[in-house]
Amino acid sequence: MSSSDPKTRPKPGPWPPAPDAAPVPPSSWAKRTGFRPKFSGETNASDSGQLALPPRARENENQPDLEAGRVRAAPPVANGELRVREKGLEVKDQTVKKRKETDVANKGGSGAGANGLTGTNGAAVTGAAPQPQQPTRRPSRNEEVVDVLPQNVDDEGFVGRHSHMKYELRDTPGLVPIGLYGFQHYLSMLGSLILIPLVIVPAMGGTYEDTANVVSTVLFVSGVTTLLHSFLGSRLPLIQGPSFVYLAPALAIINSPEFQGLNGNNFKHIMKELQGAIIVASAFQAILGYSGLMSLFLRLINPVVVAPTIAAVGLSFYSYGFPLVGTCLEIGAVQILLVIIFSLYLRKISVLGHRIFLIYAVPLGLGITWAAAFLLTEAGAYSYKGCDTNVPASNIISEHCRKHVSRMKHCRIDTSHSLKSSPWFRFPYPLQWGTPVFHWKMALVMCVVSIIASVDSVGSYHASSLLVASRPPTPGVVSRGIGLEGLSSVLAGLWGTGTGSTTLTENVHTIAVTKMGSRRAVELGACVLIVLSLVGKVGGFIASIPEVMVAALLCFMWAMLAALGLSNLRYSEAGSSRNIIIVGLSLFFSFSIPAYFQQYGISPNSNLSVPSYFQPFIVASHGPFRSKYGEVNYIMNTLLSLHMVIAFLVAVILDNTVPGSQQERGIYVWSESEAARREPAVVKDYELPFQVGRIFRWVKWVGI
Repeated sequence: MSSSDPKTRPKPGPWPPAPDAAPVPPSSWAKRTGFRPKFSGETNASDSGQLALPPRARENENQPDLEAGRVRAAPPVANGELRVREKGLEVKDQTVKKRKETDVANKGGSGAGANGLTGTNGAAVTGAAPQPQQPTRRPSRNEEVVDVLPQNVDDEGFVGRHSHMKYELRDTPGLVPIGLYGFQHYLSMLGSLILIPLVIVPAMGGTYEDTANVVSTVLFVSGVTTLLHSFLGSRLPLIQGPSFVYLAPALAIINSPEFQGLNGNNFKHIMKELQGAIIVASAFQAILGYSGLMSLFLRLINPVVVAPTIAAVGLSFYSYGFPLVGTCLEIGAVQILLVIIFSLYLRKISVLGHRIFLIYAVPLGLGITWAAAFLLTEAGAYSYKGCDTNVPASNIISEHCRKHVSRMKHCRIDTSHSLKSSPWFRFPYPLQWGTPVFHWKMALVMCVVSIIASVDSVGSYHASSLLVASRPPTPGVVSRGIGLEGLSSVLAGLWGTGTGSTTLTENVHTIAVTKMGSRRAVELGACVLIVLSLVGKVGGFIASIPEVMVAALLCFMWAMLAALGLSNLRYSEAGSSRNIIIVGLSLFFSFSIPAYFQQYGISPNSNLSVPSYFQPFIVASHGPFRSKYGEVNYIMNTLLSLHMVIAFLVAVILDNTVPGSQQERGIYVWSESEAARREPAVVKDYELPFQVGRIFRWVKWVGI
């Protein structure tokens, strides 16, 4: 309530004034969810359960600080807005008045997300500071602002939602800007799209030509599934592709005992086994989404669960990263240093309004390192007299060649002939590797992994919606997106990409960096990706990237993935001892328990048939589970050796059993269906196009 002191009494507002409504009943949104505002004063709730916002200030918007990511000082404003001081954001004696629902509908616009401030996890927060209104300059769309992930507006003064975005979800600025930003968006995520085939195909015994064909298939499926997700899924600007979540279980299946003694074409045989497991797991994920079970499962998924689970995905590949970089240190180390310099030290440098070093850190580092390796190869730095890289190491007699054969294979860039042998045109088609083979033990492992992939996607949906959309999606929209991801992974299994197709975690960082939130740009980029997949030379060119450069890029990508996972803690009270202990236990046991399974039964002097960096994935042959049921042993030994599975189990059990307030846990706040259907902006953001939603309107658990 406003103060009764004459000195602080607010000035008369607009005429005629809006009449006050009855007090908020005890069963308001705040009481039902346990929300406790950090601001002084009261919060108000509309009848729909969503917080009602004051009218939007005409020309006032806080400026985010470029270095600290916090709101700069702005002149005081009135009529329900926050007062900002010179040294930061400080909230003074806010008062909130209940407005009639009609007033909210007419003046509040799109609701919480579009025009208002945001509190914990996208819930709207309102406050009143009776200060004289002074118009301030509204930042232009092309104005440079800090590249921050979606934050909360709290007493710490972090920037609000997508106030710094150049283009938001439904913006269509024109063909040329959309094309440029779409190309930029996909190029910045190049590593996430192409690196997984460069790891799994050689592990399956595939040739460079096989790698080129799988890369082309991945590009094709990624383009198709991205279009499907943009039109029929969550409708957020999220690129679909081969996720690192599927990489560890894929390597575990590839290194299964039954595949160790294969003769002939190992690649096609193992790929068909992977396809069968992915198809079954994808069907399970589609049922999880479209049946509405995902809406119930959302109650268990919160930031304290998502953060350690996704972080464990990135950190679990430590045995693969630098050990391979060390095979040609002068190339791999330079690659890592260049990416670090571009993404950190040169991130503020802008060319024509674009921070090219930050956005293109991966492709720039790859291009420069590749050029340096080419010059060293042509100069004869890795040529040794009488030695041939095409001769198998076991057939080399000369001690001189044995000594240098490793450097020749890893440092030279001409050991691959995939670019020369690749055709100019190749159309990826389903079942190109043969009919999938189904084994229930491998399918069950992939089904568990599909749940982890869904957890990853839930975090990406929420974070990206705070950047580009008017409000977070409803639980029905989330279920619809997860269901479509299941169908997309079925397509990936039929085409044979080696992994499932899901929302790439790096989407959130890319959107925050590029400031591009328009789904039209992502759709146009997906069309370009499909066209490029038909050019065989593109896949051949990517397949010719030296293995040491792939490992160096993966070091950066996996580190980014771990950091993006932990960044989900910004929605919760990260300083809470409860959350610190849960995350710490989840991460520790996600390494310690798999280490027990991976080291069980292996003697120090054992001579294993796989490289050292693949040894963590052969646990099915020597794990501690040794019952008379071989399939059960395989499933338990494999699942409990996966870091992300242990992190998820520990986090989801502790977070949902240890007492904690809603605000402390950072419960994800999704839009309520009834309120969303009454707001045109939310409907336009998430409704299905071409009136497809009317056909499925009766399926209320997968819609707005």
